[in-house]
Amino acid sequence: VGAWMHVEHGLGLYALANAQRRAPTNMHNNAISVNSMHRIRFAQDLALYNLTLSEEVPGFDGAAHIETWNSDPAWQGVREVAEQLTAAWDWCEVVFATNIVFEPLVGELFRSQLVQHAAPHNGDFVTPTVVGAGEYDYAQRDLRYTRAMFQLLTGDREFAAHNKEILQRWLSTWTERSITAARKLQPLWSQSDARPPRFEEAMDTVKNRFVGIVTDLDLQPPSELSH
Repeated sequence: VGAWMHVEHGLGLYALANAQRRAPTNMHNNAISVNSMHRIRFAQDLALYNLTLSEEVPGFDGAAHIETWNSDPAWQGVREVAEQLTAAWDWCEVVFATNIVFEPLVGELFRSQLVQHAAPHNGDFVTPTVVGAGEYDYAQRDLRYTRAMFQLLTGDREFAAHNKEILQRWLSTWTERSITAARKLQPLWSQSDARPPRFEEAMDTVKNRFVGIVTDLDLQPPSELSH
């Protein structure tokens, strides 16, 4: 879980905070700024939790998340996509790729399908509480404004077809990257004593969720989803 703080910190501070500065209206700025702060707050929660465990649990390695993030093969796909998101220039693409693609396919896969399942069955009822707060921010707040924002584009009377063409290209690009990153996480499913649902079952769940989000925007699920 400690490694996930790098995702939240990077996307909150370097992707979304940067995107909100380049967004065209105060409504966009405010929504994306709050989204940014949600992620920074979640990263801080994970960092403080990690610090508490370091102080209270004998033998707990509070620095392990750094080596994991930098070198663990299972995390390098997630790291690559997160860094690509921080480097994307188009503010709208950053919001779309983060909240419509990366979060359902990678974020919810890790948080909902792994951590929230495995932790309680291994006697850990604190980690799901910490992680659940971040999960709630995305599922109930950030995804909601993102849907509203892009429904305006896909439902526009004059430019809907043009907008959809651009969004479909973004879907293809970021779905392929996110699916690749998600599949590299598979070894994590075998690390706990009490196993979560099978990795392929978890992938099917998040893919179905993703398809629902995409079709609600009147877009087509990309072929890259089958990779």
